[in-house]
Amino acid sequence: MTNKELTHEQQEELIKTLKARFEKNNERHEGFDWTNVQEKLDSNPKKLWSLHEMEATGGEPDVVGYDAKTDEYIFYDCSAESPKGRRSVCYDREAWEARKNHKPENTAMDMAKDMGIELLTEGQYRELQQLGKFDLKTSSWVQTPENIRKLGGAIFCDRRYDTIFMYHNGAESYYAARGFRGSLRV
Repeated sequence: MTNKELTHEQQEELIKTLKARFEKNNERHEGFDWTNVQEKLDSNPKKLWSLHEMEATGGEPDVVGYDAKTDEYIFYDCSAESPKGRRSVCYDREAWEARKNHKPENTAMDMAKDMGIELLTEGQYRELQQLGKFDLKTSSWVQTPENIRKLGGAIFCDRRYDTIFMYHNGAESYYAARGFRGSLRV
């Protein structure tokens, strides 16, 4: 899908999916009214397209917050494990180009940009973990501070032993069980 527009049927199906997930997981957004969320979605077709991409790659996006200053709802990928359609990617294009052999098909940063979303920060990842238990078998790249990235590294997080861990790896590394989680403001 290169035009970044959904058909009317795709929009309706996505809204139905998002509403069902919203209603099923009220603990992620207590006190929020779906009608207000849907009004935002209906008036932001480009954001709806990004949510569709999050859904299509296995992210199971859901509302996790609201920013009153900007009047935006905040969606995170809430799939139990790192989204399947976004695994086996190195961190960014620079890391991809540095690989001599066995380059992955894509990078986390390129995919996120193409989807119109942002990688979670370490802080956002920790916030997400307050809403449930995520990445018990997988791990997720998170936004890496520039000083770490300049030295060739990148950071990722997961949950093991009922603890959220932040680790480092070479940015060019990629694993079948590591993907990335995204956020979107609507």
